[in-house]
Amino acid sequence: MSTKRNALGKGLSALLDNAETDITTKHEGATYPTVGNVSAIPVRQIETNPFQPRTDFDQEALQELAASIKEQGIIQPITVRKLGYDKYQIISGERRFRASKMAGLENIPAYVRVANDQSMLEMALVENLQRNDLNAVEIGISFKRLIDECNLTQEELSDRIGMNRSTVTNYIRLLKLPPEIQLAVRDNTLSMGHARAILGVNDITRQLLLFKLAVEKKLSVREVEELARETGNNSSKRKNTNTSGHKLSFEYEKIQNVLSSHFGTKIHLKRNAKGNGSIVIPYENDADLNRILELLNY
Repeated sequence: MSTKRNALGKGLSALLDNAETDITTKHEGATYPTVGNVSAIPVRQIETNPFQPRTDFDQEALQELAASIKEQGIIQPITVRKLGYDKYQIISGERRFRASKMAGLENIPAYVRVANDQSMLEMALVENLQRNDLNAVEIGISFKRLIDECNLTQEELSDRIGMNRSTVTNYIRLLKLPPEIQLAVRDNTLSMGHARAILGVNDITRQLLLFKLAVEKKLSVREVEELARETGNNSSKRKNTNTSGHKLSFEYEKIQNVLSSHFGTKIHLKRNAKGNGSIVIPYENDADLNRILELLNY
């Protein structure tokens, strides 16, 4: 993504310089902030951006920034859009805004713009991408919002932000992962490369198994990719039927699912018409076998 910084910069500049979002009406003798100017705006008149893609703000980092602001003031003005005579909404700079409030500032320098909702979402996304403020899942969510709410195709979105279409697709695909895995990506417990490798498996139970193995054993992306290929090949050969080819009843399917959840792998419960059967617990490698044996208190 670093190779696209220049393109992203152009994208933000184009948005800010667009005639539809830059209405510079100046009134001679006006005492209130005017569009197109940098003005000192009361903090109480500013609201946060509902389109902000970034959801996590490091409190320790905010405290450090607040201390710096107390000492040196705001070096770079935030950017806001004018909603009314004394009401403004942040386009970019929410971190500086939050730190300024923590520092006890009553006014903050802001560059005033007029922007519609689509431009707000685009500007907030591009500004954060430039600053490397978003994790992979937040980027995926933002891309999905742009596509859904702004009626963009993936091709149009890739052109807007200066990324390859395949890169956009990869970020959006992360949203198909179970919440537990998405949270790990957001917390930097799991890399995007690992997450993409896990997406090579369609079964959610096996995705969670690969995730746990990757974290516990500190597997490399290549190792997870290899396990994903093996898991995909094995799962395609297995069927959820008993030895006689009869579909399990609802009660036995439920038992099979409970066992699968407990062992973190797809358990196969087999039962014939006489009531005889077996429980098959597949494993991917020795490490996976040891994990299962631990669950059995072996």
